[in-house]
Amino acid sequence: MVYRVNGGCVSIEYLVLGPIENNVYLIDDGEMLFVVDPSCGVNRILEAVGDRTVHSIVLTHAHWDHVGGAKELRDATGARVIASAVDAPVISGERKLDPSHRPFTPCPVDVRVSDGDTVKIGDMAWNAMLTPGHTPGSMCLFLDGAGEGRQGAPVLISGDTLFAGTHGRTDFVGGDPAMMVKSLARLAQLPAQTIVLPGHNNLTVMAREQRWIQRR
Repeated sequence: MVYRVNGGCVSIEYLVLGPIENNVYLIDDGEMLFVVDPSCGVNRILEAVGDRTVHSIVLTHAHWDHVGGAKELRDATGARVIASAVDAPVISGERKLDPSHRPFTPCPVDVRVSDGDTVKIGDMAWNAMLTPGHTPGSMCLFLDGAGEGRQGAPVLISGDTLFAGTHGRTDFVGGDPAMMVKSLARLAQLPAQTIVLPGHNNLTVMAREQRWIQRR
């Protein structure tokens, strides 16, 4: 089933895929479409894409349940793969995966992003925010459509950094509780009306999350 998110400054659809129910997003500005964190089920993703062209694949971090379908989707579409420069060597297989993590098929990373970079996809200019804590190179992307003359609320792709009412785990190898606190405090500065697209579970808005983040 494909779900649609209303009220954002871009068109957002998502599927829930895989054994731990990942949210896989399809974001479209009317001209360009990109897929966020293709965990698995590439045929289902392509069915949801339909006759549109996948311009890019965004990977928020280097865990199997977020990158497991990336190589297959890249091969099927020719889309460029975007990830943080920190996690990219793990995703691509250049850096050996820690044996405590579940393996996945390595995928080339075509665009390696640093904190503060602008990720341009079509007419969309996403602000890259590196938010370590869940992994060293966890990345969020923020779009404030007002600056581009778009109607609707800003959008944050939060991966496994920020969920509805909680945050991603920090007890895996590469996790860091202190860095997670700092990353969450940074996200809490975004506009209250921002629609938050997490890697798992329910979608939310920043106003709800600011309350508990600011109490930490």
